[in-house]
Amino acid sequence: MKPSAAYLLACLLPVVAPLARAQEDTVRVHLEQVIDRALEVSPDLDAVRARARYAAARSSLARSSRYFSEMKIETAFAVVPGLTNPNGVSVGQLYLDPEVRNDYASLSPYAQSEFALLQPIYTFGALSGTITAAQHGAEAEAGAVRVKAQEVALRVAGLYYSVLLTDALYALTGQATDVVAQAKREIERLLAEGDPEVDEADRYQVLITEQELLSRTREVTETRSIALAALNRQLMMEGRAVAVPAERVLEPLPFVPLTLDEYLSLAHGLRPEIAQARAGLNAQAALVQAARADYYPQLVFGLSATISRAANRHRQPNPFISDSFRRTSIRTGIGFRQNLSFAQTKARVSQAEARREEIRYLVSAAEQLVRVEVERAYRTLSIAEASLVAQDSSLAISKAWLRVETINFDLDLGSTENLLDAVRTNLELEARYLEAVQRYNMAVLGLHHAVGLLGRGELP
Repeated sequence: MKPSAAYLLACLLPVVAPLARAQEDTVRVHLEQVIDRALEVSPDLDAVRARARYAAARSSLARSSRYFSEMKIETAFAVVPGLTNPNGVSVGQLYLDPEVRNDYASLSPYAQSEFALLQPIYTFGALSGTITAAQHGAEAEAGAVRVKAQEVALRVAGLYYSVLLTDALYALTGQATDVVAQAKREIERLLAEGDPEVDEADRYQVLITEQELLSRTREVTETRSIALAALNRQLMMEGRAVAVPAERVLEPLPFVPLTLDEYLSLAHGLRPEIAQARAGLNAQAALVQAARADYYPQLVFGLSATISRAANRHRQPNPFISDSFRRTSIRTGIGFRQNLSFAQTKARVSQAEARREEIRYLVSAAEQLVRVEVERAYRTLSIAEASLVAQDSSLAISKAWLRVETINFDLDLGSTENLLDAVRTNLELEARYLEAVQRYNMAVLGLHHAVGLLGRGELP
């Protein structure tokens, strides 16, 4: 009795691991949910966000310096000596009597407050340049957040499809372990019955396949566990909850690409690296303006006041004589402030201009790099799409071939060698097709990343 086609199929299956059973706390998530969750909880993205908040606070600090850039009050408390008045001079004439002395035996509380205010009126761009530079610096850090968000989105999408590919390979193999065990029992039964069509070589072949199954089961189980653990670590899942892909089948993303020129135009306005570089250039240009302002005098308005009081001292009405422990003074006016270190100012201006030119070149380099990355991603998608179409066609042909060889073998019309070749080819092409689907999906997401759409809530 000749073994059936099902038996030969079981012996030739390239087996991968069966998937772990869904746990009670399994959470099924779609790709959009995975990306949104990763962008919400990613620690490395939070670190970049913290830098952006710091830059925003620095910009707020610069804006607040526009008005009353210097304003402070200082208060001091102490004890001071009283006065001896041996001649009984009136308190308003104490400064006229040379015999009036400090009396350290009679101490009294003393308080003094000093208030100072400085308001820039015109600074030749020093103040406005600093404010503008801080604002563009905050924009540059906001661009860094978008750059990191796209990196996180692409990384978590890769983990998502790695898990989904393993699921798809399991769906391909089905219940391979049960089939091999069934084939083993069938061989042993036929050997016990003395069937001339079965010999020890068939039994050894099944045993070898069984051992290969155990090895590959462990390998793929661990590989999937790593991918699943990495996905859940990226999503920062809490407790016993485990996130798994919601899709049951790995399928190509429905996507109709635009033209290359359209993607290049989109990337020019959407890529955060370009926006970040431009913001840095604008910030440095403002710093050049601020550095040049030191060549010119700054027009400022100032106000200062001092009030001091001691209970055992007396104010003297003479405008040229005063008691420092009992007085009130107010000074106000408009003046100029000029930095006279012109050599140092020239050096600082040269440094700022050189840095501005460096950033200008970096902006140009960033724009060219983005064009290269967009075109590479576009061509990669084209290659992945062609490969997917070819693998799909090849798989359809192999399935038709396998059906023909299986029918012929069961009817004793076909050869064992042809059936084995058909089985091997079909299984190999099934696996290649699934891998082609994964590459195609990642190529679609890679194009979105290159254009600047990934991480913005826009998925195919």
